[in-house]
Amino acid sequence: MARVNGSGSGVRATVVGTLPASVESAAGELGEDTSTGARGRLEGLESGRGRLIVDDGKVHDVLITAIPSAARRSLGIDRLEVVVDGWRFEVDVEDDARARLRERATSERAAGTSGGPLELRAIIPGRVVSVDVAIGDAVESGERLLVVEAMKMQNELRATRGGTVARIAVVPGQTVERGDLLLVVE
Repeated sequence: MARVNGSGSGVRATVVGTLPASVESAAGELGEDTSTGARGRLEGLESGRGRLIVDDGKVHDVLITAIPSAARRSLGIDRLEVVVDGWRFEVDVEDDARARLRERATSERAAGTSGGPLELRAIIPGRVVSVDVAIGDAVESGERLLVVEAMKMQNELRATRGGTVARIAVVPGQTVERGDLLLVVE
């Protein structure tokens, strides 16, 4: 079992299925089209050419060629160029166990950032130019919280996740040192 992820021409697709090491002999269940929910299978793949038969009855011409990449190969990932009815995609194929491990590590890291208070601290010495929120304000990820001027440049500090402003430790005009607490979002 292998995981195949790729994108191209403004389209993103994630496919799960069986792909043997040899591209020429690949055939079988490919999985689900994430945009339509249709399922399909690859048939008659000879010399990298074949057709994708989708359960909704559509048949698509497919061309698959390997893209050599020593760096990816050392990580256990194969890069393929897949052309479906003229639409070009580059896909990474990796072992299912490795894909599950990567997904678990990524989801655990993301889950760990959503809990507890978020303390925003100064990363460089400077002067607070403006504080754009007040205690009790609900903020969204990416929303501007305050501006600090350092070395004649204004640096906007934005929320890394949504929450409520619980504490503001600075006022406009105040000088801050590296590591000083600026505000807390819960």
